[in-house]
Amino acid sequence: MSAVAAHRQGNRSMAWLIAAGIALAALNLRTAVTSVGPVLDQVSASLGMSGVATGLLTTLPVLSFAVFGAVTPALSRVMGERRLLLVALALLGVGLTVRALVGSTPVFLAASVVALSGGAIGNVVIPTLIKQHFPRRAGAMTTVYSTALAVGTMVAAAATVPIQRAADGNWHIALGVWAALAAVAAIPWLALSRNEPERSRTLAHTGSGDLVRTKLAWAIAGYFGSQSLIAYVMFGWLPEILRDNGYTSGQAGTVLAVFTGLGIPISMVVPSLAARLRDQRPLVAGFAVLYAVGFAGLMTGHALWVWSLVVAVAMGTFPLALSMLALRTRTPEATSALSAFGQSIGYLIAGAGPLAFGVLHQVSGGWTVPFVLLFAVVAGQVVTGWYAGADRTVEDEYRGPRGGRRGAHRATPDRSPFHDEQDASLQVAA
Repeated sequence: MSAVAAHRQGNRSMAWLIAAGIALAALNLRTAVTSVGPVLDQVSASLGMSGVATGLLTTLPVLSFAVFGAVTPALSRVMGERRLLLVALALLGVGLTVRALVGSTPVFLAASVVALSGGAIGNVVIPTLIKQHFPRRAGAMTTVYSTALAVGTMVAAAATVPIQRAADGNWHIALGVWAALAAVAAIPWLALSRNEPERSRTLAHTGSGDLVRTKLAWAIAGYFGSQSLIAYVMFGWLPEILRDNGYTSGQAGTVLAVFTGLGIPISMVVPSLAARLRDQRPLVAGFAVLYAVGFAGLMTGHALWVWSLVVAVAMGTFPLALSMLALRTRTPEATSALSAFGQSIGYLIAGAGPLAFGVLHQVSGGWTVPFVLLFAVVAGQVVTGWYAGADRTVEDEYRGPRGGRRGAHRATPDRSPFHDEQDASLQVAA
């Protein structure tokens, strides 16, 4: 075998390893969140959690995703994305293990923060790795990422209770088993972290100070936040809406399971479709119409499972928002900064959703007023998505109309031979 052929073979192997590593890591990013809900009653009773502590536990995911996501670009500049993702998986595994072993509420909450910090870092790092290693295959790799994320979310929610039953009702085992999945996901990154690619010193720092001055970054943050807010409201309140309209708990659980499971096929389609379009605004408008139809149907109180499925399809806004992180940037550095900014601001917006929805339901005594809030959120989603979906990049807005000082930031070409080799090897693999 010639040296060139051996080099290409090595690049193919590297591409496969990175792709597998991204998929495995994505499976873990929501296990710390969705594994708790099914056994929350047992956990709170066993640990003697107060209502305040239980409420804090349910709020920790969005707070952690916002706070730790914001500092991820700075960490990646110091450590490199591969090593940082390995650290994120280690934090996830350690946090899941510790909280499965303890009998103290404060320690359980602290361990949850550790685990969630790993998920938050992974949220930001993976889009950057996709942009860095597969710039021409961003749609395909975002499909892999978002599909694996949806699978991990659903499996952790669906399998925790059966695992608990198999363990004679032991919730410690039911929660701790997910640490093993994090350990498996760390294996490829142990190998990959040893040969972290050198960073070009000519690439300028792209940080939140740059992004905060761009309309596009705020539009993406608004779009990400609006879709996350709707998602958290539906995951938290859909069963209650169904029960309030005559569904049994079992029926409500079945509808929620199908509602969640639909995220898998949707995640397999939307990123590739978005990548084929220069302008994603038709998708933004289409999903908004589905939201409006679904919410209007749920307000009628009839055929709620049908309207629930319509809303589930509309939640293709999540993989679309993930796709925009790569589609609206030209460099991995900009993708990292935009991912951190958009997700941090977005999760802060989303955190207020379930609480506001619940307060409006309690005050009004019905579901009409809370759904008015969701219609307003959809309207805001159309406004932000219409700007975010247009064919532009944040680098264009850095430079300004005359391409002044910020225009010099991109002295280095967007691509490198390393990227070309990675793309070529993935095309062969695909």
